[in-house]
Amino acid sequence: MTEDNVLSAAQEAIAKGSRSFALASRLFDGPTRDRATLLYAWCRHCDDVIDGQYLGEGSHDWAGAWGGTPHQRLDRLRDLTDKALAGAPTGEPAFDALARVARETEMPARYPHDLLEGFRMDVDWKPVRDIDHLLTYCYHVAGCVGVMMAIVMGVSPDDHATLSRASDLGLSFQLNNIARDVAEDAGRGRCYLPADWLAEEGLTAGTHDRPENRAALHRVVTRLVDLAERYEASAAHGVPALRNRQAWAVLSAAHIYGDIGRKVRDAGPLALEGRAYTRRRDKLIAVALAAPEALWKRNIGVSTSADRSGLWTPDFS
Repeated sequence: MTEDNVLSAAQEAIAKGSRSFALASRLFDGPTRDRATLLYAWCRHCDDVIDGQYLGEGSHDWAGAWGGTPHQRLDRLRDLTDKALAGAPTGEPAFDALARVARETEMPARYPHDLLEGFRMDVDWKPVRDIDHLLTYCYHVAGCVGVMMAIVMGVSPDDHATLSRASDLGLSFQLNNIARDVAEDAGRGRCYLPADWLAEEGLTAGTHDRPENRAALHRVVTRLVDLAERYEASAAHGVPALRNRQAWAVLSAAHIYGDIGRKVRDAGPLALEGRAYTRRRDKLIAVALAAPEALWKRNIGVSTSADRSGLWTPDFS
């Protein structure tokens, strides 16, 4: 496929797959927006193949071309990803998109592989034992995406201080998503809340979502949102490493996703009966407020060297 066709397919994926990401990405300069879109297309495609969906919605049968089991599909994802990272044409738009991003940014192969490890964790799912187990999972499905996005924005792969802040943002996103989706996940037999946190409230995964447990469950979810806010605040210390428009986009996305968790927390136990969402009006307000905040934090407000003690950190060795 030509590069124009690959980019066009990636733009379609982001437009249909994530309105929030699409809105934030519009704030980037052109080259950064294109690379972010290409990276998104690969991430979205891999996620869809594992979940049996198309652009995050509905059901899609990948078994015919990709193999009948999730493990077989994961093996195929690994093979095509390795080809893309080696610069070989794959004939698959999402993987040719990754190849272009890797070529233009010198993306280390470990970060795409980290995301594939997250999909393996989903396929070989084990109940979440504790918060360290959860944060390890969150890194592999979202934190490493934050790291890749930082590299797309021009952060050096050797700037581990800034990449840690980028990982923090991804962790915050995923923790908020888990808080939002507690009821939906329970309906498909999954619980991403730490077992020891549940036990402290007298709850057990599998029965935690019963109506009589709602108040106790909301206390666990509130604890999760509070933790997400810690990672969101830490992520803001990576802003000085970015250019103005990049900082604006990152802070806009942080507030949009953070608002999801805050809605769940602030609405009380009744929030667990449905799925919280952020209205377009609220998203536009978040974008508007992020502009002056980005200028302030980028120039005088925060430092990448601020203390991160107590926060989960990727192993960059």
